[in-house]
Amino acid sequence: MDFRIDSELQESLDQLAEFAREKLQDDVSRRDRVGEFPSDLWKLCADFGIQSLASTLAYGGNADTIKLMPSLMAMETLGKHCSDGGLLLALNAQMWTVQLPILDFGTEEQKQRFLPGMCRGEIIGSHALTEPEAGSDVYSMKMTAEKVEGGYRLNGTKRFITLGSICDFALVFASTNPAHGKWGITAFLVPSETQGFTRGEVQQKMGLRTVPFCELQLKDCFVPEELRLGKEGAGFAIGSHSLEYDRCCMLAGKLGAMERQLEQTIDYVKSRKQFGQKISSFQAVSHRIAEMKTRIEAARLLLYRTAWKKDQGEKAILDTAMVKLMISESYVQNSLDAIRSHGGNGYLEEYGVEKDLRDAVGSILYAGTSDIQKNIIAKMLGL
Repeated sequence: MDFRIDSELQESLDQLAEFAREKLQDDVSRRDRVGEFPSDLWKLCADFGIQSLASTLAYGGNADTIKLMPSLMAMETLGKHCSDGGLLLALNAQMWTVQLPILDFGTEEQKQRFLPGMCRGEIIGSHALTEPEAGSDVYSMKMTAEKVEGGYRLNGTKRFITLGSICDFALVFASTNPAHGKWGITAFLVPSETQGFTRGEVQQKMGLRTVPFCELQLKDCFVPEELRLGKEGAGFAIGSHSLEYDRCCMLAGKLGAMERQLEQTIDYVKSRKQFGQKISSFQAVSHRIAEMKTRIEAARLLLYRTAWKKDQGEKAILDTAMVKLMISESYVQNSLDAIRSHGGNGYLEEYGVEKDLRDAVGSILYAGTSDIQKNIIAKMLGL
């Protein structure tokens, strides 16, 4: 495994860092305070080519094939130079749980209809899997898809749907055969203008406030057969396939945020004085920062190794579970250490440190809680 970055990729990452600093950092605190989704910045990201990372040239993408390593490095760069965690979550949610499944499992007509528009930032897609009674046990879902003439009739409710309030369509998972459990789950591409498709109120959150979450209700919602994604019963395989990419790239952004957080904390403790000396000279402070750095480097090696395995065509179920667990928990701990190192100032909004903690807590919940990741790891070890 060689994680050295060639000059061409480094130049692209440098350009991305400059773009994020200059275009994506304005007004983050205010937008976070009021829960405003930056639709103008979403389009700027598309114009720069970020959403195109999750597609191929034929459908508006950047290359003939998708390589995970450069994609997650791009997300890591965004996380370091853009403090809007909600925007980053929104980008990753569409790219890896909507665009990638369509690219890998969609018909030619479906790819042409949805992918170029998403790459251009003209169409927003959401991933509708979680339900009120199906969170960690997500495949015990109650939403049904009844086969009728010409298609399916969907009924049920989805919850915590990222971008649900503003999406143009949703990738919806529903049971076509409840008796088959997870193997009876089927995926559908449901345009938001479909009769019977309604959205609930935007849900107010502790963090990640610039990306909207809401419930989606589908009542006698007819979806034509040509908008079924993959075969009947393939929903579990489709969801599992994209999850490995989603966890790597989504958590790469958190890794970048931890890098930014560490640099800010070091600058602060080297300038802050108490008892006549810089607080960086206090062992309690310097040890916290040493632990922050160690978590970052350990998390990076685990993430990069996982991406390398995926790019070699290997399965990485165990690895992505460990990545999700390691980075999300490390982000929470590093955020707490950053606040402790800032003291009372870390509790104030103006320093931006408390926002990282609020955003970090979400990372131990979405895309599978830390407890679920431990279950996966234990199962893969034969326990």
